[in-house]
Amino acid sequence: MKWFVDTSVLVPVFIPGHIHHERSFKLFSQADITRAACAAHTLAEVYATVTRIPGRHRASGEQALRFLEAIEERFRAVALNVAEYRAAIRDAAALGVVGGTSYDALIGACARKAHAEVIYSWNTQHFLRLGPEIARRVRLP
Repeated sequence: MKWFVDTSVLVPVFIPGHIHHERSFKLFSQADITRAACAAHTLAEVYATVTRIPGRHRASGEQALRFLEAIEERFRAVALNVAEYRAAIRDAAALGVVGGTSYDALIGACARKAHAEVIYSWNTQHFLRLGPEIARRVRLP
């Protein structure tokens, strides 16, 4: 696996006019399931986010499901098993990671599992807190 994306990269793909839409969409359009991946739970995060965005860009459940299908066509969804979840949470706790950044720790664990060389995120600061193995892979799109 060459590269991995987090939720912050995928959400703007489906929101025209979003500050990160163009660069996220460019990366999305270059994705190929043989070399690009995302965390399986990112699908739920994208769904939750695009169906609750305030204003005219809020997606219906049906639209959001089509967005997820588009993601699944281009990205391999990587899931953790129970032992991997516990290890990722244990590692996050050891690094002092708490709160919502815990979800980024799970994304980092999925990227590690996928052997991703690069992790694209608009929230690079969250990933830099996850130790050198993850931090060295993080890039802006």
